[in-house]
Amino acid sequence: MTASQRRSTWPATTVAAHVVLALLTMIVLAGVWYFGADPWQIFAAVCAAVLLHAGAVVTRRRPWTGYATGALAMLVLVMIPFPWWSPIMLPSAVCFPLALWRLTGLVPVRSSVAALAVAVLGIVFTEWVGWVRLPPNLPGWTHLIEGGLLMLVVGGVWLAALLVRRRHEAGRRAESERLAAAVADERAGIRRDLHDVIAHTVTVMIARIEAAAVTTADPATRRELGDIAETGRDAHQGLRAMLATLRPATTASHAREVPISFDALPDLVASAASPLHTVTFAEEGERRPLSLSAEVAAVRTVQEAITNALRHLEPPVEVAVRLSWTPAEVVVEVRDDGGRARRGTGGQGTGLIGIEERVSTAGGTLSIDDGDDGWVLRARLPTKEGA
Repeated sequence: MTASQRRSTWPATTVAAHVVLALLTMIVLAGVWYFGADPWQIFAAVCAAVLLHAGAVVTRRRPWTGYATGALAMLVLVMIPFPWWSPIMLPSAVCFPLALWRLTGLVPVRSSVAALAVAVLGIVFTEWVGWVRLPPNLPGWTHLIEGGLLMLVVGGVWLAALLVRRRHEAGRRAESERLAAAVADERAGIRRDLHDVIAHTVTVMIARIEAAAVTTADPATRRELGDIAETGRDAHQGLRAMLATLRPATTASHAREVPISFDALPDLVASAASPLHTVTFAEEGERRPLSLSAEVAAVRTVQEAITNALRHLEPPVEVAVRLSWTPAEVVVEVRDDGGRARRGTGGQGTGLIGIEERVSTAGGTLSIDDGDDGWVLRARLPTKEGA
């Protein structure tokens, strides 16, 4: 039975329990009347029983009001002056520990301790009144046993309600943490998709516009293309700022991957080339099967390295992409010539961090060398044979 099914059957079960307890109470009171109770005593017991049932129901929405109503009803039962009378004789008295159960699950723990103390004091008072009214022919230790049993019942109900409450709270915390982790994974996936696809496309677009501005002979066209390139750089900076807000405090290690393969590398390299940006691709050795995470990491490494070269270096720029296959691993190397000069780009981005995470998750290593003649980014990723 699911949790929702249990919740749907709970009201019917509660109503049935109240009906059964009320019927049993009527039977008990009929017997008490038969053995000589006064009508006012029966009336007082009926009123107390009604208050007990009402208190148990009210406790679900107003814990303290319902609990106080039940405590008052128990006090009325204790004060009924009938020989050999004890409140536990009335089946409806079960509603009082039920009210304690519900209150413990709804109020702070310290408040529930106060409610437990009220119940304990009530038991002490009940047994004291019973001992005072005890007939001479009955031993007083009977009330000690009765009081001890009532203490065990009340204490057990309170402790069980507290344990159930803490289990529910732990379940809610676990659910909240699961939802927070799912949101973090989704944000990380969106951030990576935006960075790997949109940011790279914008960078390539800017590089081509700059190349067109240099090669055109019309000054007006050159200025217009320069303005467009500057607008593109502003848009790129805005995109990077948005990516920073999407970056979680702890990077998700299982963010969704965009399906991509080595077959896309030639088109990726070709799309980055322009009159001022020479991007070449070479592949050595026989291709070996890779895991999906390793293949995505390799392609994204090439993409990020090309993006960085086009964004950080003044053209003309030469970028060489090389894949070297062995049975155990594939080495992805992207090397640039340093361009005409380096230019400021407004601070560090998160692309290389993301690439390092991808490569590490795939079981590989990433190294970045900054030499006099340019950058060399090299990723070593295991094949399925070498894993």
